[in-house]
Amino acid sequence: MSENPAKSSFGTATPGQGKVAARMPKDERLARASPRSVGKPAAGLSDGTLSGLRSTRPPSPRGKKAKPATQYDRFIPNRSAMDMASSQFNIARADGDAPLDGATIAYQEEVARACGVSINKRILTFKEEAPTSEKDDLRQVYSRPALKSSASTSAKRRILNTPERVLDAPGLVDDYYLNLLDWSVSNTLAIGLDQSVYLWNASSGDVDSLCQLEGESYIASIKWAADGSYLAIGTSEGDVEIWDAESQSKIRTMSGHQARVGVMSWERHILSSGCRDGSIWNHDVRIANHKTAELVAHDHEVCGLTWRADGALLASGGNDNRVNIWDARSTVPKFTKMQHTAAVRALAWCPWQLNLLASGGGSYDRHVHFWNTTTTARLNSIDTGSQVTSIQWSNEYRELVTSHGFPHNHLALWSYPSLAKIVDIPAHDTRVLHTAMSPDGQTIATAASDESLKFWRIFESRTKTGRAGKAGTSSAMPQAAAAGGSAAAAASALDVSRPTYIR
Repeated sequence: MSENPAKSSFGTATPGQGKVAARMPKDERLARASPRSVGKPAAGLSDGTLSGLRSTRPPSPRGKKAKPATQYDRFIPNRSAMDMASSQFNIARADGDAPLDGATIAYQEEVARACGVSINKRILTFKEEAPTSEKDDLRQVYSRPALKSSASTSAKRRILNTPERVLDAPGLVDDYYLNLLDWSVSNTLAIGLDQSVYLWNASSGDVDSLCQLEGESYIASIKWAADGSYLAIGTSEGDVEIWDAESQSKIRTMSGHQARVGVMSWERHILSSGCRDGSIWNHDVRIANHKTAELVAHDHEVCGLTWRADGALLASGGNDNRVNIWDARSTVPKFTKMQHTAAVRALAWCPWQLNLLASGGGSYDRHVHFWNTTTTARLNSIDTGSQVTSIQWSNEYRELVTSHGFPHNHLALWSYPSLAKIVDIPAHDTRVLHTAMSPDGQTIATAASDESLKFWRIFESRTKTGRAGKAGTSSAMPQAAAAGGSAAAAASALDVSRPTYIR
């Protein structure tokens, strides 16, 4: 007999039922006695055996109840969603004393930002952060302060689209491959007009005629030495002349080129000259046998030539659409670039980034390319839409000016490295052939085949240091301009073609 007689809570068991319960296994008896099994057949029995056992609770009209949500007793962080560097930083920061002064807090925030960690960020993260919208909040876009960039700085300063001064330049040869304008550190502007070279003192307004060629030769290029004491003149006959600007006398003539010398560049006592036959000569002006090296890598006329500020590299451009970079110790190009599709005359080294070179192409190219001369990579390019005749970098701003020929004949001011155009300046009626920058870096002089010489104040200094007597365009514009009262009167007063001003 079982210790627990088989009884039902809802009635008395029959003898037959009791016997069945006595013979049931222990597990089945426990299952039968479970409250959850009330109203359901016990395991191992048929439905008819316990058909009389029914639950008195009415069935729920909603059917089965929903399964309750799973509950956990711990929160396990998601390591993939955690910023481990920020977490370690905040743990270490919590151990120390909290700073009280604002300067220390600001310093810690700057250090954390530079290291790429976040201050006061949650150490443990249990789920991924919700995705943020990629669209800008217009309330933030239109309320955020303007960034201090080159473009915003240039918007604050005033850039005039009219020249400060206009001079006549009669007899200027209309030839893209010549270089006939240069401005010295002593604030003297030299210009080649046909067979003559004139010097205009920007501080006093005096104009002098330096030299006059004979026969059918004409001036092909001019270039001031670094100290402004000597002027090199290249002729159509292939000669290179060195002139003393103070005494206005010729020191020596270096011959040897078989064609005109259209471009030159100084590096201390070395004068490099580019010839129409594609050759580049290095002249040591101190010795009798002046030719020290001949660089041959261009198939056509060399029309662009410039030494880097440290004298380590020389850049050359030619009518063969090539840009060659030469090491000062070698006569073989360090590398050659052939991305231009027209003659490369415009070449300029960046004054505040030593290995950055800008090169501009002619009418069928119209691009300015920027080169890293250390890695030989092209960094960026600008499609200017016009023939590029020259490039001038600013010493104070992260900007550059390009001058152009067909079809727009204008100056363009660009921000670097964004390469956003700041302003277009309609400069001349015909293509701008030559540009030169003043020694203070504020004014650019332009010469065009319309036989005019114009001065544009583009890079006005941020600090107002321009005073009378200081070399630069603040004192460069002579007193005759004030007496004239207009650009036309100033041009008439200082007409370089008048023999009364030639001494």
